[in-house]
Amino acid sequence: MATVIREERPVLRLPTAAGRWALAATVLGSAIAAIDATVIGIALPAIGKDLHAELSSLQWIITAYTLTLTGLLLFGGALGDRFGRRRIFVVGVVIFAAASVLCGLAPDVTLLTVARALQGIGGALLTPGSLAILQASFVPDDRPAAIGAWSGLGGVATALGPLLGGWLVQAASWRLIFFINLPLALAVMVIAARHVPETRSPPSGAPLDLAGAVLITTALMAITFALIEGPHHGWTSTAVIGSIAAGGALLAAFVVRELRVADPILPLTIFRNRSFTATTVVTFTMYGALGGALFLLPMQLQLVLGYSPVEAGVSLLPVTLLMLLLSKRSAGLAARIGPRLQMSVGPLLVATGLALMLRIGIGSTYGTDVLPAVFVLGLGLATTVAPLTATALSSAPAEHAGIASAVNNDVARAGGLLAVAVLPPLAGLSGYAYLHPDSLSHGFHAAVTVCALVCAIAGPIAATSIRNPPTIRAARSAPRCCPLDAPPST
Repeated sequence: MATVIREERPVLRLPTAAGRWALAATVLGSAIAAIDATVIGIALPAIGKDLHAELSSLQWIITAYTLTLTGLLLFGGALGDRFGRRRIFVVGVVIFAAASVLCGLAPDVTLLTVARALQGIGGALLTPGSLAILQASFVPDDRPAAIGAWSGLGGVATALGPLLGGWLVQAASWRLIFFINLPLALAVMVIAARHVPETRSPPSGAPLDLAGAVLITTALMAITFALIEGPHHGWTSTAVIGSIAAGGALLAAFVVRELRVADPILPLTIFRNRSFTATTVVTFTMYGALGGALFLLPMQLQLVLGYSPVEAGVSLLPVTLLMLLLSKRSAGLAARIGPRLQMSVGPLLVATGLALMLRIGIGSTYGTDVLPAVFVLGLGLATTVAPLTATALSSAPAEHAGIASAVNNDVARAGGLLAVAVLPPLAGLSGYAYLHPDSLSHGFHAAVTVCALVCAIAGPIAATSIRNPPTIRAARSAPRCCPLDAPPST
């Protein structure tokens, strides 16, 4: 059985068997959420046709999951810090697996949406735990490599997800995409119980900030409801205006509470670190643009270009292959030269990939139109993701490893949540317009234009705000003691 260790004395090293098993558990755990996120996009057209769903219903299938995930990620990180990161991680895996079964059995859109919300609860517990376990359990020298390997190996699941999911949708039913989570969940539970050490923060004695979790979750729900239902009910309707007002009030109440409570779910003091705050802004901007574009891209490929679900999944494969091949190297490079360069260039590459999606339309071919866009997009993500994640975790105090991981994931999900809610109506897509190729293609091009412009903002923000670690800056300015590019002697 795995032991309990204190986070200030991490014991795992990546080259050892114990380190590799712990890494495997976190990779497989996060892969459950990654597979679900990639597969659901491929399956949306089939779900819409089978359940006779409007675009707003498809939005809710995505946002119901993202809402509970985003609203409870901070709470999940706090639970892990207090009660044990391994324990909460495994509980999240169990909830996610059970909710996946409910998704696969759902007879209509309403019940599918509810089951997706339950999946989000499980995801909120397992997602911050996977990174927090790496941060708290591995020795500092091995953390960048472990996070890079986590990012790269997670790309395998992301790559296999659309392929397997597309095949299941095409050969059998979209319902089977939810059942592929079950064997992974079982493997994670067994490996975690045997090989992952338990870590937790020193006890504070203060009660959990349950009220803070309720405030942020309900605030996001109110705001998202207004954004999705505004085009349908009218922006001046009582329900929409009331939801916006309630969301704003609840968000303000959340901030006030976090400033006053003894043990907040989100310690606002972590934002005093300039690098952490800048990383949070870059994450929100880039992942918001990415989430909005990838919500519509599978529909564009299948309903406009006529791709089958399998072909749509295969067409996105270069993104995940590039992340698999380059993420670990990207993490190692950032550890040597600092993260600022990659976090400045990477978002610009992602924005370029999104801009190239303007070429994807009626009559487009894969080799000349789709492949260049997804290739550049994958190159940008491989450049950015590992340094971005490592910087977010290393910028926060060790006792807040779970919270830092949760914030990093939370702002990424919140960006995608708002993008999925706002972009379709902003691009002129509502009702059943997504089933008409001309309307969908026009809206898709408008949406990716907005996404590319928003994502491009993240590059200059990182360039002007991210600071490389002092040791790297000192090493660059120190005199060399020999002709080789080696560290100077002490």
